[in-house]
Amino acid sequence: MDNITEKQNSKSEKLNQLNSLDILNLINDEDSKITSSIKKNIPKINFLIKDIIKKMKNNGRLFYIGCGTSGRLGVLDASECPPTFGVSKDTVQGLIAGGDLALKESVENAEDSSLDGLKIIKEKKVSKDDTIIGISASGSAKYVHGALKEAKKRGATTAIISCNNINNRKYFDHLIIVILGPEVITGSTRMKAGTATKMILNMISTTVMIKLGHVYNNLMVDLKLKNKKLFNRALSIIMKIAKVDIEVAKKSLSESKGNIKIAIVISKFSNGFHEAEKLLKENNNSLDGILKSK
Repeated sequence: MDNITEKQNSKSEKLNQLNSLDILNLINDEDSKITSSIKKNIPKINFLIKDIIKKMKNNGRLFYIGCGTSGRLGVLDASECPPTFGVSKDTVQGLIAGGDLALKESVENAEDSSLDGLKIIKEKKVSKDDTIIGISASGSAKYVHGALKEAKKRGATTAIISCNNINNRKYFDHLIIVILGPEVITGSTRMKAGTATKMILNMISTTVMIKLGHVYNNLMVDLKLKNKKLFNRALSIIMKIAKVDIEVAKKSLSESKGNIKIAIVISKFSNGFHEAEKLLKENNNSLDGILKSK
């Protein structure tokens, strides 16, 4: 297999001899290739997203699994889903070879064990309702392939995201390849490959959560009120959607026990907590049907 991510970039062969301004311009020029390469893969990403949504509507989970930078980016995206979209921490999970220690430092040989990948899938009791997305810049991480093989055996939907040409395997349902050429620093896939991975994972989780009703218009109606900034954002969202003043929004948010959607229904229709909660349950916890029908 021709490993593009390990090739030397001819544009940066004398990188250490360049001044800092030229280095910055070179990195920026290389990064400019990322969005166009991802754009070519949008139809494939869309097919994957549709499968994830089907599984999640049946209480399925989404797992990202990777090694090193790829694993860290999966953990990052997964960890941001609960505060942003109000989902359980179990709904989207990031798994990294070497475990939590590998989030901060390199764990030797962690990516080379397909058995460890198999074991984590068993440990998580992955089932046919789940989706496993392997992330491997080179496409060759044994840990990722071991996990995907076991996940496929269990009937899960499987996918791999790579920045290198790899052949489709029987245990991939989805194959997303984003070719970016060699890195500015040879083999440093924390650069273009990492940036592309971050963008793709953002696209996947964000689109899935929008289609599952966790966003109304472009507002985060299920965000968790973890601090004053988010509390004030919640008030702004309630005021905008329910078209009420700040005092009504504050009262409704208090009555809703911090649930923005319930607060919106209370504010807009003068419902009590239980009535608003019931109305949301009847509409699959989505504001769309409620606000259109009233």
